[in-house]
Amino acid sequence: MDRLQAMRIFVKVAETGGFAEAARRLNLSPPAVTRAVAALEAALGVRLLTRTTRIVKLTESGSRYLEDCRRILADLAEAEAAASGAYATPSGSLTVTAPVLFGRIYVLPLLTAYLSDHPAVDGRALFLDRVVNIVEEGIDVAVRIGPLADSGLSAIRCGSVRRVVCAAPSYLAAYGTPRRPEDLARHRIVVASQTERLEWRFGLDGATVVPLKPRLTSNVNEAAIAAAIEGWGLTGVLSYQVADALRDGRLQVVLEDHEPAPLPIHVVHVEGRGASAKVRSFVDFAVARLRANPLID
Repeated sequence: MDRLQAMRIFVKVAETGGFAEAARRLNLSPPAVTRAVAALEAALGVRLLTRTTRIVKLTESGSRYLEDCRRILADLAEAEAAASGAYATPSGSLTVTAPVLFGRIYVLPLLTAYLSDHPAVDGRALFLDRVVNIVEEGIDVAVRIGPLADSGLSAIRCGSVRRVVCAAPSYLAAYGTPRRPEDLARHRIVVASQTERLEWRFGLDGATVVPLKPRLTSNVNEAAIAAAIEGWGLTGVLSYQVADALRDGRLQVVLEDHEPAPLPIHVVHVEGRGASAKVRSFVDFAVARLRANPLID
């Protein structure tokens, strides 16, 4: 049995949650994947996975072994990359994640520009409105908005964005401009949320909390912004999400003196014993471009 190949197969089964999906991604047959995991379990003398007709779950021993496999395979990849010169010349596959709207507006142009300059690198954009575990999900670089949790990741601050309340000039002309957070109770509110409890915070310390009773709720920011641009009500968003609409006058910021503290933007990556050339060069490229962007404070 090729132990390293078996470890790679086991890791992929654990990550995908199934033998068939792991086989598809590895371009192997499902029986070959099943045999490799069974041989690995036999060699170790422990059950790594619990199989049912519907799901595959890690055992306690399997969870510990998974982390060991990831570390061993990462060390091997690092050694091979160093030997082949990958730490000198950017090459290979680069996966970048960011929030959906920020990723589409700012990160995707960075990635395409970088790929144009580095033909030996292939890119993958993963835009999600959730915090991705970049170690477990095999992500090279993440762009994150908001305070960072303590971790062993390397993070470089490259700007910040404001949390703003805005409306179309036509709405403000018809319904008046709120001067204090409490005035929002008399206005139409449009929000993008999937939670039942809604509130906006104001003041640099966020101590002023205003409960909301929105007239219109959407599951995506684009819809809330579109409704605000149409003059239907006030919405609260991040400044980058409405930068174009603010610049051309379709929207106007209100309650600016009561805004909470800006949210930081960081470029995050796993450094390890030495980040590869593709990661180092993309991080340097992205940080410089983001810091130079006039729409990011």
